[in-house]
Amino acid sequence: MNIELIVFFIFSSLLVLSALAVILINNPVKSAIYLVSSFFFSAVLWLLLNAEFLSIILILVYVGAVMVLFLFVVMMLDINTTEARDGFVKYLPIGILVFISIAGILSFFFYTQFSDINEDITYSINIIGEDNTKNLGYVLYTEYILAFEVAAVLLLLGIISAITLTQQKSISNKYQNPSEQVNVKKSERLKIMKDKEGNL
Repeated sequence: MNIELIVFFIFSSLLVLSALAVILINNPVKSAIYLVSSFFFSAVLWLLLNAEFLSIILILVYVGAVMVLFLFVVMMLDINTTEARDGFVKYLPIGILVFISIAGILSFFFYTQFSDINEDITYSINIIGEDNTKNLGYVLYTEYILAFEVAAVLLLLGIISAITLTQQKSISNKYQNPSEQVNVKKSERLKIMKDKEGNL
């Protein structure tokens, strides 16, 4: 057993454990931190596959930028952990059914698409140079330009959804309106009362 196989087993096990912690932890902040760990472990696996560009991008973009913003959004939201726990238990059978269905579909896809293990997939890709980043950019912006644009639209929808969630005001929280405070009148705030003897 070589060193690469040992590293693969270690980081793949850590990836599975951190991914399970993302969906099982009740605290949303801790769940986001475990998601950062999942991205880091995935980056190591990408590095083992000689995809160094994807590995670095996964750490710089997702861990360094996207997850930080996501963590700020989670901290800004007022999430009731009791309701989240009840919802998790309520929809657990449906979640297990969806998981089994998706796992079966993915297993069937990989079994049918990669049944011929002797075929090298790099021969079917147009190679324009020895640089991995240059080849990836060429394939991404030529053959997969439509999928790239769809992914960009999905990320834009995610940004709009996050802004919409942060702009929603909770009824239980109290907010001040400066314009109403400035335009208030004395008669609206001051009430002169008299006692039984008629004194002010």
